[in-house]
Amino acid sequence: MGTRQLYKEVLALFREHNPDASTELVYRDPYELIVAVILSAQCTDVRVNQITPGFFEEFPDVFTLAAATPEAVFERIKSCSYPNNKARHLLGMAKMLTEEFGGKVPEDLDQLQKLPGVGRKTANVIASVAFNLPAMAVDTHVFRVAERIGLTKGAKNPLQSELQLVRYIPQNELARAHHWLILHGRYVCKARKPDCGNCFLTHLCRFYKTQHR
Repeated sequence: MGTRQLYKEVLALFREHNPDASTELVYRDPYELIVAVILSAQCTDVRVNQITPGFFEEFPDVFTLAAATPEAVFERIKSCSYPNNKARHLLGMAKMLTEEFGGKVPEDLDQLQKLPGVGRKTANVIASVAFNLPAMAVDTHVFRVAERIGLTKGAKNPLQSELQLVRYIPQNELARAHHWLILHGRYVCKARKPDCGNCFLTHLCRFYKTQHR
């Protein structure tokens, strides 16, 4: 099967089985989303969603956060991974937003990546989720699942994976495809023990075929 046909069939199945795929992070606006995504690095969405209600109660907007002390931010996020680094990133992000962007989260990927704590993956998440722009964020789940299925071939890093995915996924489906791949990796195609018995892609999956020769 050719690459384009594989993408066509995989996307059709995702569309059928998970038509309303979206982020599991709870947020109300771009400010809340960028905070949640920074917190989610090497931390589960479940944990982040436990932290953010109290965080946003104390820091309801970017201006309040920018004026906060490192100690106050740390206290609110100490139950997540790497709280010291994340507190520093959150404060730096908030200060840059207030000083250089008028308190508004930018839509542009390059501008987003200027913010402390925001790398390419996070910028793509913000662009696609908050602003519905055609961007493909590649985290560990997306990277693993895309390679296992055969959507990517020999990608050595997230950027190579992203470039292969955006070549074949229609722009209007990039944001949803990001969630399809993440959720599939989180609940079915797990890192250590993929649940192939409950996967609707096994007849297309390169990994499954190599394991069942």
